[in-house]
Amino acid sequence: MIEILAAGALTVAASGVFLIALYLTALTLAALLGRAPLPPAGPAWRRFAILIPAHNEAQLIGRILRNLGQLDYPADRFDICVVADNCRDLTALTAIALGADVYERVDDLRQGKGYALRWLLQQLQERGRAYDAFVMLDADSIVSPNFLRRMDARLEAGSQVVQAYYSVLNAGESQLTGLRYAALAALHYLRPLGRAALRLSCGLKGNGMCFSAPLMDRFGWRWFTLAEDVEFHLALANAGIRVDFAPEATVLADMPVSFGQANSQNQRWEQGRLYLLKQRVPGLVIDGLRRMSPLRLDAAVEQLIPPLSVPFASALVVGALAAALGAQLALVLAALALVGQVAYLIAGLILVHAPFRAYLALSAAPSYIAWKLALYGQALISKQTRWIRTSRAVSAIPPSTRQPAT
Repeated sequence: MIEILAAGALTVAASGVFLIALYLTALTLAALLGRAPLPPAGPAWRRFAILIPAHNEAQLIGRILRNLGQLDYPADRFDICVVADNCRDLTALTAIALGADVYERVDDLRQGKGYALRWLLQQLQERGRAYDAFVMLDADSIVSPNFLRRMDARLEAGSQVVQAYYSVLNAGESQLTGLRYAALAALHYLRPLGRAALRLSCGLKGNGMCFSAPLMDRFGWRWFTLAEDVEFHLALANAGIRVDFAPEATVLADMPVSFGQANSQNQRWEQGRLYLLKQRVPGLVIDGLRRMSPLRLDAAVEQLIPPLSVPFASALVVGALAAALGAQLALVLAALALVGQVAYLIAGLILVHAPFRAYLALSAAPSYIAWKLALYGQALISKQTRWIRTSRAVSAIPPSTRQPAT
């Protein structure tokens, strides 16, 4: 009797990880088979405001400002606006020296990227600075020269919100950054590409985002959780507004090179996601079912999927236990889940034309999975509510970013 109950429990668990793998496989097939043609070039008359929140970024702010000086877009049609947010270094002076419009903000109570962006948008409005669209970039980033050209083309084609492909600048610096590159190839490229093919919302990734001015007038910026980009996306989805994906425009950022450096960043992401999972997703599911809206339901489902390390490790454990107990159905479902997840990850690397070293980085996956599981467990029980700056190294601009992305 106990063995029957155990086999049943394993089958239920295996079914869960199998459904996750099935969902990822569907997005993989859509990404591989359903890619839409690029919209034609836009008129390049739109005025863009490039918003860069910067907290003690004196070492990095010069790099992104010099990078933005190489944009293939009329220089008189975009402004670079830096909010030096509670800075205690030379961020503001460095940005001013390089020609950016700098707004210095000091607020010991309202700290974090969301508050800085809201304040900056208010400053622009109060000073009568009118724009057709707003781009939001992190200070540790660089973008492809075609970035504004492609945002202009997407807006001309009817998009209200556009997300660029957000990946890793220092992918070759350590095994961790190599694994992050592989993870983002799937999470930030394959999944949005699949959703674009299915006419779903591609999601916001927190960096490389573009918003039309009418949309910002409607929503403003009122997202202040530890995952403010996800919170904004769920609000857009609830309003039936799709985020479109621009895979041909790239934004690259430095990522932590060690597990110690990455702890606070990843814990912030996971805690923010878990908070929104409880506070926002149930209502979105109900609304999606009531309206029979695939867009709303998919946005909710995306938040229900844990980091890939969790279903992958779960499939391994369930498969091993099923083999030991002779639970054939559970074993088959767990095996199929593993195959589907591996295929999804490899397909992401293929789609981004990853270098061979990215595949080699997968050899460090066991230690990464163990770290990620521990971090996810910690996020379930801890109560971090404040944004903590992530320690990063400063990378040089790779030559490939000086050419338009294709």
